[in-house]
Amino acid sequence: MKKIVIFASGSGSNAEKIIQYFKSSSEAMVVAVFSNNPNAKVLDRAKNHQIPAVVFNKTQLNESFVLQQLHEYQPDLIVLAGFLLKFPESILKEYPKVINIHPALLPKYGGKGMYGMNVHQAVLENKEKETGITIHYVNEHYDEGEFIFQKSVNIEDCKTAEEIAHKIHELEHQYFPEVIGKLITNH
Repeated sequence: MKKIVIFASGSGSNAEKIIQYFKSSSEAMVVAVFSNNPNAKVLDRAKNHQIPAVVFNKTQLNESFVLQQLHEYQPDLIVLAGFLLKFPESILKEYPKVINIHPALLPKYGGKGMYGMNVHQAVLENKEKETGITIHYVNEHYDEGEFIFQKSVNIEDCKTAEEIAHKIHELEHQYFPEVIGKLITNH
């Protein structure tokens, strides 16, 4: 059984879709949720699914605490699902299979500060006709790792960043668990 650890900072809707997707899988399971936000809704979602959670701060992420916690779970894959801190090289060296989902078609609208509604607002202001999601490997730079999967959606009918966000969430919830499933069974 392959083990997945999810890192999330917010509501955790993607994390929950991933947990649900693998709940009945014989090949992989989510073994823990890690969060840098003690008030994140993702912690409630993890608890509702009886998934252990680890809460930490930025210092603990960059020092040895988070790495020590990861050693206890020995994940085959680490998934960043709305995780807002830069992922440390010290963890990437020991666990190189780390993936992230970005709510735009990278390389556009990537980099520091480009997450969530910031991305959707920028897409709206630039009058883009389409946007989408990018699932990519994580390296030491924000949003610069090798692409695994992209899916676009037409947004010409969207008048607000919230409408764009809704379309992006639908793509994320549909494709992120599937792509993780394919990745984990091929490794």
